[in-house]
Amino acid sequence: MNPRPSKIRWFILALLFLITTNNYLDRIVLGILSPVILEDLHFTKMEYGYVNAAFQGAYAIGFLLMGWVIDRAGTRKGYAGAITLWSLAAGLHALSRSFFDLGIWRAMLGLGESGNFPAAIKATSEWFPKKDRAFATGIFNAGTNVATMIGPPLFVWMNGHFGWRSCFFITATSGAICLILWLTLYRLPREHKMVNEGELALIEADVEERNGARMSWGQALSYRQTYGFALAKFLSDPVWWFYLTWLTLYFKEARGLSLEEIGWALPVVYLMADLGSVGGGWVSGFLMRRGWPNGKARKVTMGMFALCMPIAATAVAVPETWMAVALISLATAAHQGWSCNLYTTVSDVFPKSAVASVTGIGGFLGGIGGVLFTALLPGYVVTHFGYFPMFVMMGGFHLIAWTFMHIFMGDITKLTEEQLQTAR
Repeated sequence: MNPRPSKIRWFILALLFLITTNNYLDRIVLGILSPVILEDLHFTKMEYGYVNAAFQGAYAIGFLLMGWVIDRAGTRKGYAGAITLWSLAAGLHALSRSFFDLGIWRAMLGLGESGNFPAAIKATSEWFPKKDRAFATGIFNAGTNVATMIGPPLFVWMNGHFGWRSCFFITATSGAICLILWLTLYRLPREHKMVNEGELALIEADVEERNGARMSWGQALSYRQTYGFALAKFLSDPVWWFYLTWLTLYFKEARGLSLEEIGWALPVVYLMADLGSVGGGWVSGFLMRRGWPNGKARKVTMGMFALCMPIAATAVAVPETWMAVALISLATAAHQGWSCNLYTTVSDVFPKSAVASVTGIGGFLGGIGGVLFTALLPGYVVTHFGYFPMFVMMGGFHLIAWTFMHIFMGDITKLTEEQLQTAR
């Protein structure tokens, strides 16, 4: 009989959470301190949009490259390379003297940070059985929201005492610490000395997932499920990027809040996103434990969150700021609940050896969507028409994304050996 399972998978999940938190702290410094940086470096909102486009474009391309590298180099080495690159880029932000300089380092940061989710999703598929993956994804994904909760007051305080450049040095240093922890602690379950037979049996409980066949990009693109995931990312990722990138400017310009007030409003928004991230993973897992088919549990949960988005978009029209904060909080919570389930559909369908590559393909299209709808378009729309059209647009994207996912991903079931052999 197997012994009582050890709990090492939860320590691995805590490590993924910590690294994801650092990843997002690097990412949000620019958005939080954008009013100060724009004034100091003397560039416009249009140029700010170009800087964000540099990040998003590199992030999109990086998803393809990092997904491929991580599947072939392995999670441990691939993730280590990504952490190294994004931490170095974060530190170099402090040397910026113009919007062009900032755009260069922003692109380098995007290239490195694109490795976070392919690696973390792959690590989750290596360490957790299918029924627990959405919950596990929700937990490490909550690091994005913890970063956006602690980041605003922390960076506002640091800017006031040490200047905005010091914020980038701090996040680069924390990235170096994450790199050391990752290389020290991460191994595959069968190679980890602290994993016992009971935990290994639990991790490998899904018999249909024991196929270790490799899959190239071309093979992945022969499956309609890849397009369902990628199109859903293309449409839903820009919504998160819009709130992440433009919310500080929206609160300042449209709601008249000071930077200090914004520094305390944003944590409320992203605390709710945290609850959505963990809760979204828990809901689909709960339904599966009650006997729901995997695909139905995922789709119902994601559909529920997609329906919240048009309601949340009315934030731009309500008269009181607290109402806007509440509705934007609903948007961020719903998106994160959606996102942790969408990411998990990749490991639901594809073999573990292809998870990072397919995640990379989807992330590439998500990045392209981010370039179009949250980097280039808002700079023009906000300058000429205000924030109202952008909020309305963001309110409908998830419902369209859910429709594409439903059409292309079907029942969200694991590809059979016969299907894999046919693609080869």
